[in-house]
Amino acid sequence: MVTRVLVVDDSGFFRRRIVEILEADARIKVIGTAANGKEAVDQVASLKPDVVTMDIEMPVMDGITAVRQIMAATPTPVLMFSSLTKEGAQATLDALEAGAVDFLPKQFEDIATDREQAKFVLRRRIHAVARQKPVVGAAPAPQRVVARAPRAPVTVRSGQLQVVAIASSTGGPVALAQILSKLPAAFRLPVLVVQHMPASFTPAFAARLDQQCALRVKEAQDGDALQAGQVLLAPGGRQMTVQQRNGKVQVTISDGNPALHYKPCADVTFESVAAVFGGKTLAMVLTGMGADGREGARALKQHGGLIWTQDEASSVIYGMPMAVAEAGLSDQVLSLRELGPALAQVGGG
Repeated sequence: MVTRVLVVDDSGFFRRRIVEILEADARIKVIGTAANGKEAVDQVASLKPDVVTMDIEMPVMDGITAVRQIMAATPTPVLMFSSLTKEGAQATLDALEAGAVDFLPKQFEDIATDREQAKFVLRRRIHAVARQKPVVGAAPAPQRVVARAPRAPVTVRSGQLQVVAIASSTGGPVALAQILSKLPAAFRLPVLVVQHMPASFTPAFAARLDQQCALRVKEAQDGDALQAGQVLLAPGGRQMTVQQRNGKVQVTISDGNPALHYKPCADVTFESVAAVFGGKTLAMVLTGMGADGREGARALKQHGGLIWTQDEASSVIYGMPMAVAEAGLSDQVLSLRELGPALAQVGGG
């Protein structure tokens, strides 16, 4: 099956470059190009592409406004191209909240050190995004009506738990905002979050979550102590682990194993949490591509930890949670609508 793509960028050189890279894959066909957001909105309505690649800064209409209008009129998966700057991070987060599915750095050397590998990553991401439904804004999207047996009651064990660890990737920023914003200020557990994200994005993302949530949210720093009602976000490009020091559980931030694909890596964080907290852990694996979190969930499960996974219907990409569920490690499969209230119940308050 051929994936039909609309390429949107105000630079003619960049448009031609993307078209050339994408059409090197026989399973991708570029059906049109646009030089600004207004043209993009019009062409999405007329051409009905499977995926749109979208620049952010453009004349006539910027990419964020275009995404909002596309989601309102003709919801279509959108992959943003972003600069890895503070301003680029803010704009990309705005685009994700507006409904874009995912993003990639506009500078290909930021995707991979090898140019051919970067091209492969772009084409693979296009295929992955094409299979997904767009997310319309930060408000919960209407759930598909699916005939199924009633869910089992949510497993709580709240009195035994001492920490929550959450892993997410594609679709994670919006999902995390929805879940964490449901938690009360009196939430009694520390929360560790591993979101696959570049180093220049995590400070802005932590600050945004801090504004949206009753809990305190910050990018984790080496030596931070875990505190009730505080969310520590793993910094992009580093690894976050926990260890016992002087009677406190503290975060260690390091470069970690250079061979690891994900930085931060949920498996690394989960495995360290398993070693310190064992069965007193609730881990949640949310929407995302790949299988990061599965082996960490396995380690937690061996210590008696509790594992929740996001369901397929509410995931932007059902990769990470599927890997955990199919390995038989998930105690509970919950929709995005259910995860926040269930977590609030676990943490009391």
